[in-house]
Amino acid sequence: MQMIPRESKLRLEHLLARAPAVVLTGPRQVGKTTLALEIAGERNATYLDLERPSDRAKLTDVDAYCRRNADRLIVFDEIQRVPGLFEPLRGVIDRRRQAGLRTGHFLFLGSASIDLLRQSGETLAGRVAFCEMQPLNCREVGEARLDDLWYRGGFPESLQAGEDDASFEWRLDFIHTYLERDIPALGPRIPSETLRRFWTMLAHNQGQTFNAAGLGKSLGLSGVTVGRYLDLMVDLLLVRRLVSWRGNLGRRLVKAPKTYLRDSGICHALLGIGSLDALLGHPVAGGSWEGLVIENIAGRLPAHASFGYYRSAGGAEIDLVIEFGGGETWAVGIKRSTAPRVARGFHSACEDLQPARKLVVYPGREKFPLGRGIEAVSLKEICDELG
Repeated sequence: MQMIPRESKLRLEHLLARAPAVVLTGPRQVGKTTLALEIAGERNATYLDLERPSDRAKLTDVDAYCRRNADRLIVFDEIQRVPGLFEPLRGVIDRRRQAGLRTGHFLFLGSASIDLLRQSGETLAGRVAFCEMQPLNCREVGEARLDDLWYRGGFPESLQAGEDDASFEWRLDFIHTYLERDIPALGPRIPSETLRRFWTMLAHNQGQTFNAAGLGKSLGLSGVTVGRYLDLMVDLLLVRRLVSWRGNLGRRLVKAPKTYLRDSGICHALLGIGSLDALLGHPVAGGSWEGLVIENIAGRLPAHASFGYYRSAGGAEIDLVIEFGGGETWAVGIKRSTAPRVARGFHSACEDLQPARKLVVYPGREKFPLGRGIEAVSLKEICDELG
């Protein structure tokens, strides 16, 4: 399998040069271990896989192990398997700081973002930085493979499989592993068949507002329980909860969040879509493309930016509103058509928000005007601008 250079590497190296410890999060199979091993191979480092009993045994005396490796970057993979490890490492970091060694001591890898961020943030406050690694994006893959990225998703094993059938089987195995192994390991057992049905319903509703009561009725569960299921999927970095833009415009706005499966390939596998041709004729195509665009854009936004969607009760709508601070706002429409047309609702919403930029992202490569200050741009074009 071809090694694709990852943009996360530059970010991770920057953080290791700035902070004593860095937490690298991301879903399973996204490439965290590969990236960590690549960085470890380029510097004096040691790697521990905490799913292996032999590696966990090395940490019986954490202080002693760190003293033996005082001049090395220590990589802890699957850190959520040893949640109590952060506390003794806090003392190690403080002692090294007193000795003038301030950066690049530890790299933590983990898949469950909320618990991992909470544990590390509380225990290593002021000593740790965070980096989220996402699936492959359009800049890493290249515009020539954009349709493959959309249909197969951005997990390296899926995208680079020899044929569509192999990619599809890999994604089904990925789903099965989460349902039967990873999710039960996180806490109280949730019936895997119920969670699969919930996951599949979210795929059918890709890009739609989240209706906990409606989904709960279909599953025979309460809306509160369905909300907890969604929290879990968001925690695992499998689902994005896109919030409604909150502005003081005197308009009645839709407040429910939209939900997107963060990897389009997983969405298609859950729906049984076995080829690009089948996807192009499927009702989910528009929402799936929308989710791909949002994920690529979200991965390029600066830390101070915020984003959501805008929809008024009167039908004014913008797929993605980006706020950069200082009063600068971009309105982004997302269209799957190679000849995009702007709906009246987008114009109405732009009159409400008065954004600095009005863009429509479409699957072509050229940039051209659509009238009334709106530009059609490729996905790579907008990601390059945000970079």
